[in-house]
Amino acid sequence: MRRIETEAHLVEGLDALVAADPRLVPIRAFAAEVPLRRTRAGFASLASVIVSQQVSRASADAIFGRLTQLVHPLEPETLLAAGEQALIDAGLSRAKQRALVAVAGAARDGTLDFDALCLVEAAEAIARMTEIPGIGPWTAEVYLLVAAGHPDVFPARDVALQAAVAHGFGLDARPDARSLAEMAESWAPLRAVAARLFWAYYRQMKGREAAPLP
Repeated sequence: MRRIETEAHLVEGLDALVAADPRLVPIRAFAAEVPLRRTRAGFASLASVIVSQQVSRASADAIFGRLTQLVHPLEPETLLAAGEQALIDAGLSRAKQRALVAVAGAARDGTLDFDALCLVEAAEAIARMTEIPGIGPWTAEVYLLVAAGHPDVFPARDVALQAAVAHGFGLDARPDARSLAEMAESWAPLRAVAARLFWAYYRQMKGREAAPLP
């Protein structure tokens, strides 16, 4: 399982993807540039994904910007030391406050090992992450895609991906998470490349960025 670490890896993956599924040829052409979307594995990356839950990219960027100013450096120990008021001042919802504190606590006590998550299969990594309150499948999948470079995860619960696939394939309605996950199975073992492709397609379709990171 080779990680998607570089632009060259991504281009190679896109070439293989469209060769395997010719329906993606016009999708790729319309999408134009497909960003790599990689961040450094660790607490700050996962925190950014948590902040991105169920809000627009613009809102997420603003909230995360305030958080990194109030909690610097953004590490488990500094977040726990900053206390509740810093999280409130950053504009985080109660649920996201609880999730960040839970993740910080798990990282501090060794329950959550960010380096180890990058080395195991996606299913195992997702299972470990979703044991932590506030971490659902979407958060785990996005983290593995951007921070671990995992090649074969597809966040089917992502509304932008659902909209992009519906538009790109001319569907009558946006597929739900289960239907989209089933559709994405045909793109294995490069489902993370397909996710990047459809996020890029959405950007061209809507004229705004919707990918959670970066």
